[in-house]
Amino acid sequence: MHPVLFHIGTVLIPTYGAVTALGVLLALGLTQRAARIAGVDAAKVWNLCILSLFAALAAARLLLVVANWSAVRIHPAWLLGLAMVHHPLLAAAGTLAGAGSAAWYARRTRLPLRATADALAPPLALGLAFEQLGALAAGSGYGTDAATGFPLAVTYTHPLAAIWSGAPLGVPLQPVQAYAAMAFLALGVLLLVWLPLQRRKGDVAGLWLMGAAVAIYITELWRAPEGRGSLAGGAIDGPQIAAVAMLLAGALVLCERKGAAHHPNTSPENTSPDTIRAPASDLPAPEDEARGRA
Repeated sequence: MHPVLFHIGTVLIPTYGAVTALGVLLALGLTQRAARIAGVDAAKVWNLCILSLFAALAAARLLLVVANWSAVRIHPAWLLGLAMVHHPLLAAAGTLAGAGSAAWYARRTRLPLRATADALAPPLALGLAFEQLGALAAGSGYGTDAATGFPLAVTYTHPLAAIWSGAPLGVPLQPVQAYAAMAFLALGVLLLVWLPLQRRKGDVAGLWLMGAAVAIYITELWRAPEGRGSLAGGAIDGPQIAAVAMLLAGALVLCERKGAAHHPNTSPENTSPDTIRAPASDLPAPEDEARGRA
């Protein structure tokens, strides 16, 4: 494949970064449309996305610097190449930092959490689809060995694919990143269609959690296990554990909303001062109170 998109003199433009950046731009544009459909402030959602992106990038790179501090201290110029390194732990750190920043900003600006999450779900799926296409070109998160003669197999030959992503060279591999990209793209289209049809806030976010969990868990079956952690003797790896947690969280969100639908007056989003104020006919008249005290 092609980890380098093109050269500008001695400067390399990595395909992973370029394709991911394109996905981010498209996702940001889609976010504005999804925010209007979900009925939330599009400008605030834009700010939330920018803050989350910077937080995710900063957290991932900071973790990389801390983990390789002894080498970076001796060779400071290596800081320029840290953006080319890909690892599941970096993705996890970036995800946690981005999600935490988004939740903090949403609360601070009084954005409705469920509606905001609904608006972010389709763009996030689209962004992940492009990220996986970039990973396919770079060799990041590469697949297991493909069977002999498998027509869809990919083979990495560029030395930078091994240096940046650890991909084996000259070995036919499963194009698992393409599988994941198609799954996320299909999920994004489904969520975008469902967004204006939903009856309860939070449904689209819950469906995103469950759909992304299924996509991650299944595609991990074709990913090479290096650097992904494992439990139970390799029966399940780190991303699959995260996928199980996402699936449970999505089911909890959907079940909670279903329960709230059966008891609309007890739902925080449906409760208003008028619903908790006692009817005037049930309140004792002042003269009745006076007679009672007498």
